[in-house]
Amino acid sequence: MYKNVIKRLLSILISATLLFFLWWVILLVAVAIKITDPNGPVIFKQKRIGYHGKVYYMYKFRSMKVNSEHTGSGVYSDARDSRVTPIGRFIRKTSLDELPQLVNILKGDMALIGPRSPLTYHPWPYEEYTEEQKKMFSVRPGLTGWAQIHGRKTVEWNKRIQMNVWYAEHCSFFLDLKIFFMTFYVVLFAKDNANVGATAIKK
Repeated sequence: MYKNVIKRLLSILISATLLFFLWWVILLVAVAIKITDPNGPVIFKQKRIGYHGKVYYMYKFRSMKVNSEHTGSGVYSDARDSRVTPIGRFIRKTSLDELPQLVNILKGDMALIGPRSPLTYHPWPYEEYTEEQKKMFSVRPGLTGWAQIHGRKTVEWNKRIQMNVWYAEHCSFFLDLKIFFMTFYVVLFAKDNANVGATAIKK
């Protein structure tokens, strides 16, 4: 009941409320991106693997120069990456680049709390996940999740997936509440919000 109905209703209610109160922050970030780097869109759309393996477009504020994803260091980017724009460094550090995903939540692509959805090709394609690993896709991906408050981008992908599977199997209102409040601490102190190298190791 909670996982399929109540969780969805709470995700819609909270994301709509956040959009209502943070519209001015969203507008300021959009204007800042356009002023500092006008040669590209404000919103960056990226294909991700979502609920039951369905591919969807995740929305983010663009923090890198246009067409940067498959150049330089590829999917890994740190604070010294020359592909990241000046405003991009700020919105990444503060996690403001994630705000457009509130729209993904309203659309039903995502939930407020859940496993972070991987790229369609990284760490590996959906077909290459084991049946055990695919359990992480039995819940909607989230804006934040269990792995995000336990290491975030510093965790090697196999361990990250293990945490995602654990979350999918133990999803509850009180677990989501714990993740929700712990996320504020992680974001406030910008903990583990930088890639430390290649964390996708096939085992």
